[in-house]
Amino acid sequence: MGSGHVLGIGVDLVETRRMQEMLDRWGAKFKNKVFLKREQTYCETKAVPSRHYAGRFAVKEAVTKAFGTGVGPHISWLDIEVVRDEITGAPSVKLSRKAKKLASTRKADNVLISLAHTRNYAMAHALLIGK
Repeated sequence: MGSGHVLGIGVDLVETRRMQEMLDRWGAKFKNKVFLKREQTYCETKAVPSRHYAGRFAVKEAVTKAFGTGVGPHISWLDIEVVRDEITGAPSVKLSRKAKKLASTRKADNVLISLAHTRNYAMAHALLIGK
């Protein structure tokens, strides 16, 4: 990664139990509002899907905080896709066209994320990087 400076920072912490409650209560309606199909497919292959949904939710929240907007009219849940590097497994984000436009407006070149899970929590950190 070349040199750059931090334009925004975001962090989020999600309780796995609370995510499980949301999944139980709202099911597909919640999943389809917050997670893209590829994200759902990935989470559903795991022994405890709620942990992975919680991680992706935390990433999306952290990214919107790094943009300084939160989830809303400028950037939505589905404008951010959490993806994994096929070789290393490291998480990163893929932005929709709308989110890329917002990044360009903010003079951002990259969004860096870090994601951690425990049995009870998922935590994500996001940095909005510009030249």
